Amino acid sequence: MDYAAPRWLPGGNLQTIWAALYARRFDGPAPVYRRERWSTPDGADFIDVDFVDAPVAGARPLLVLFHGLEGSSRSHYAEAFAAFAASRGMAFAVPHFRGCSGEMNLAPRAYHSGDFEEIGWILARMREQHAQKGGGPVLAAGVSLGGNALMRWASEAGETASGVVSAVASVCAPLDLAAGGEAIGQGFNKLVYTRMFLATMKPKALAKLAQFPGLFDRERLMSSRNLYEFDNVFTAPLHGFRDADDYWARGSAKPHLASIRVPALVVNARNDPFIPASSLPKPGEVGAHVTLWQPAHGGHVGFPMGSPPGHVRGMPERVGGWLAQFAPPVHS
Repeated sequence: MDYAAPRWLPGGNLQTIWAALYARRFDGPAPVYRRERWSTPDGADFIDVDFVDAPVAGARPLLVLFHGLEGSSRSHYAEAFAAFAASRGMAFAVPHFRGCSGEMNLAPRAYHSGDFEEIGWILARMREQHAQKGGGPVLAAGVSLGGNALMRWASEAGETASGVVSAVASVCAPLDLAAGGEAIGQGFNKLVYTRMFLATMKPKALAKLAQFPGLFDRERLMSSRNLYEFDNVFTAPLHGFRDADDYWARGSAKPHLASIRVPALVVNARNDPFIPASSLPKPGEVGAHVTLWQPAHGGHVGFPMGSPPGHVRGMPERVGGWLAQFAPPVHS
């Protein structure tokens, strides 16, 4: 696989921002989702899952996409993956992490980069529900935060993962959370990306505090200036971690990639402004089931192509095409 950035979009920041805001995501109409609300295994909470059903019934593959930080089924990459799935006759699903579907979840928690247990029960239910409908293989992809969580699940599941999914892929995942957290908290990244994330994360945290008074220190949350400080106050303690350092260390997928026993594609652009190239996994750090693709360009979940305004269909086509080789073709 290869990727060449258009000459009119040089640099990781342009490739990131333009792709998210201006590039075409699909040809034709936007994906039309069908939403299901699923209760969590403990019965105390819910997630919302958006589906695009396969155009033809039968043993069609299901492509499951786990979104990134503050993402949703309407993120640019999600709609591009939906278009790819439709072009291949696949069913498509985007499970929203808790609080990301437009409605606040009920439990005193949210979501995080290392939440492999959440990934696990979601994929198990996807597999069961898809099989009950006569569906075919389940393929899973994760973008950014969702990619790290997916790879953590694959590493934890080990040999049992193949009973749930046929293959997995991560796109621009911060597999070393500390390296990514440090990078996004500096310079231009802090001024643009960190500010953008905190602009939605802080209000959602305050809504959670309104649900559960005393859950965390409001003043410390409001004074947080980067993701490290936010995670110290909110993400880490709400999800069983001692602090942000503990969360970032235990949540990172990179140290566990050698434990993956299902076909896995790990995609990272080397000019991703969120993720230092020096922190990316090397061939000797992964197992035989893991394929690394580290193009020189692409930005963070960007990979724009074509003449202005460009499009972002190329990355889902490459990643989805790689996954599809593990799903036998279905003839109508």
